[in-house]
Amino acid sequence: METITSPTRPIPVHPGLPLVGNSFEYLRDPLAFLRRLQQQYGHQRMVRISVGGRTTTLMLKPEEAKHVIQENNRNYGRGKSFAILREFLGNGLLTSEGDFWRRQRRLAQPAFHRQKLVVLAETMIDEAVAWVDRLEKSLTDKPVNISAATIDVTLRIVTRTLFGSSLGDQVDGLSSALSNLNHVANNAVINPIRFPRWVPTPDNRAFVDATNRVNNLIFGIINTRRQTSESRDDLLDMLLRATDEETGEGMSDAQLRDEMVTLFTAGHETTATSMAWTLYLLAQHPDVVKRAKTEINATLGQRDRPSTDDLRAMPYLSQIINESMRLYPPAWVMSRLSLGPDRFGDYALEANQGVLISPYVLHHDPASWPDPERFDPDRFAPESGSDRHPYAFLPFGGGPRLCIGNQFALLEMQALLSVLLHRFELRPVLGQKITTQPLITLRPKQAVAIYLA
Repeated sequence: METITSPTRPIPVHPGLPLVGNSFEYLRDPLAFLRRLQQQYGHQRMVRISVGGRTTTLMLKPEEAKHVIQENNRNYGRGKSFAILREFLGNGLLTSEGDFWRRQRRLAQPAFHRQKLVVLAETMIDEAVAWVDRLEKSLTDKPVNISAATIDVTLRIVTRTLFGSSLGDQVDGLSSALSNLNHVANNAVINPIRFPRWVPTPDNRAFVDATNRVNNLIFGIINTRRQTSESRDDLLDMLLRATDEETGEGMSDAQLRDEMVTLFTAGHETTATSMAWTLYLLAQHPDVVKRAKTEINATLGQRDRPSTDDLRAMPYLSQIINESMRLYPPAWVMSRLSLGPDRFGDYALEANQGVLISPYVLHHDPASWPDPERFDPDRFAPESGSDRHPYAFLPFGGGPRLCIGNQFALLEMQALLSVLLHRFELRPVLGQKITTQPLITLRPKQAVAIYLA
C-alpha cells in the first residue's frame, strides 16, 4: 500500500470539550448526534469525533463505507470496541480476524447453505405456528406485549435450530446471562474509565457470573454431543461435523463454544428486536398490512402453515422487513481500525485510526432515501432504487464479513410475519410512545404493545 505523506486537505473535526471531546453529545442521544453530524458534514463525506477517550472517523456516505468494508477490507481490522465484545463472545465469527476468521468462516459457511436452511426453516415454521396458537389462546381485550412475545418465540427458534431442543429451564438462564453481558459490554464501550476484571465492580461481578453460566451450559452441551454419534438437523451438529477442506481439521471445543454463543446472541436478540420494530410499524400502517395480507392469503389460501417455498414467494413481505430494518437497523454502528494508511479522494487516513460506519446514518441519508423517516416498503420494490448505491443499505453489513446468518434471519422473520398476519388483524395502542435505545443493538426503549384481533 502506498505511503501517504501529503493529504490535499485534512479530515473535518467536530469541535468538542477539553478532555471529554464529544462524549456528552454522544451519550445524551447517540442517534440524534450522528444524524446532526450527517446533516452538518455530509457534503464533506466524513468527520472526526472523540468519544470515550478515543478519536474516530465517521464515514457518512456509502462509497466510503464500501471502500472500508469491501474494496480495501484487508486494511481494516475490528475496532477497539470489539475487544470488549470478544471478552464474552470469544473468538467467534463476529469478533475474530485474519486467517483465523477466514478458517472459521470456511468451516461454518456450509451450515448456512440454501439446502441446510430449508431444513432449519421447517423448525422456524413449526415454532411460528405454535407461537400464533399460544397468542390466540391468551388473547384478551388488552394489548399484547409484542416485545416479550417476539423474545419468547425467537428464543425457542434459536435454541431448537442451534441445539436441536428447547433446553428447558436452562435456556432462560442462558438468555438472561447474555442479556447481562450485552449491557456490561455497552457500558464498557462508552465509558472511558475501565477497571481490570479482577476489580469487583458491579459490572465486573455481573460479567464473571454471566460468563461462568454461559460456559458451563455450552461446554456441557458440546461435551454431551461429542459423546454420541447421533446425527441431528441442527447447527451444532453441522459445526461439530465440519472440517476444513484445506487441513481436514474440525473445530475445538473452545471454537465451538465461541461460535454457538455468537450465533445464539445474534440469532435471538437481533431477530426479536427487528420483529418488534416491524410489528410496531405495521400496526401504524393498515394500508401496508392490507397489502401484506392479500399477498399471504393468495399464497397460503386456507392453509395455516406456509412452506419454505411459500416464504420465498412473498416479495412484499420481504419489502416490509427490509424497510423496517432500514428505519431501525439492529446493528446500527460498526467500528473498524485502520491497519495501514489509506486514501479517500482528497482525504488521507493514517494507520491505527478508528473508523465508524453507521448503517443507521446511511439508512437515513436523504440523498439515498428521500423523506427518510417515512415507512414505505415500496422503496424495495424491484422496479425502484436501481440507481441507489448498494452500500446505502447495510442491515447485515457487507463485503467478506457480510453476516453469515442473514438468510437465516430473513427466513425466520418471514415465517413469523406470514403466520401472524394470516391469523390476526393488527391495531396500534393509541398514544404509545416508543423511543430507541441504541445499545450493542438498536432496541425499543419501551415495550412495544399492539392489539391483535
